[in-house]
Amino acid sequence: MAINTDKNSYTILFAIIMVVVVGSLLAFTASSLKPQIVENMRMEKQQNILYAMGVNANEGKGDITFISTDKVANEFKTNVSEQLVLESKDGKIINKISRQEFMDSKDEGKGKEPYLIDVKKQQTRAKNGKSRFLPLFVGEQNGETVYIAPIRGKGLWDAIWGFIALDKDMVVKGAFFDHAAETPGLGSNIKQRYFMDDFYDEKLLTDEGVFKGIAVAKGNNDPKNEIKDDYEVDALAGATITGDGISAMIKKDLKLYMPFFQELNTKIN
Repeated sequence: MAINTDKNSYTILFAIIMVVVVGSLLAFTASSLKPQIVENMRMEKQQNILYAMGVNANEGKGDITFISTDKVANEFKTNVSEQLVLESKDGKIINKISRQEFMDSKDEGKGKEPYLIDVKKQQTRAKNGKSRFLPLFVGEQNGETVYIAPIRGKGLWDAIWGFIALDKDMVVKGAFFDHAAETPGLGSNIKQRYFMDDFYDEKLLTDEGVFKGIAVAKGNNDPKNEIKDDYEVDALAGATITGDGISAMIKKDLKLYMPFFQELNTKIN
């Protein structure tokens, strides 16, 4: 018996079958690729944290070069001595993972809360009036302890984010920025090495200990970025809104870490 392919019922049935088949294939593909996707995200996050603290494969003054994927896991374990979770209201440490604990973990820390905290979700929690948890990574740079904090904000078109390395006085010792969809050649240049390097040694606090932040400033009178106590870096040409987004996320997110650093310096002094 021949099938009448001109009927509406045939068209609808065919469409349903195709949706089910294609949907099943996509679900299977996503499921089978999930471990690799998670692994790639892990390596990328470790590369970004290491880059911010000065552990990279850069040469000269060219483009940024991350630690290679085959070495990043070992470099992360070697250079990150502690992973902390802070309470945003008072900066108290509520979880601490030492280097040895991270190395001893069978799943390389994938079940460890400091490493997996999603900054975007934590920002949403704060907006909903809930307590926000702050991840903080501790390592060394030239014999000095540095603290690497993740930050997240909004650029012109979509999300922007990064990691900032700080010393105990909240002076910047390294930075890494990335974006989801900023304009090529303009806002996307926040990923360029020359822009990230401008933040090195910039202060976040005044001499009186007041949090000032760092502004990505248009018309900055320090184009070579030699003045390190003006709380400004030179803006990117044609990327005012993206630059404002960088300024805002630094001020908003890093200010939350102030109680931790105040307590830290009290203990040191």
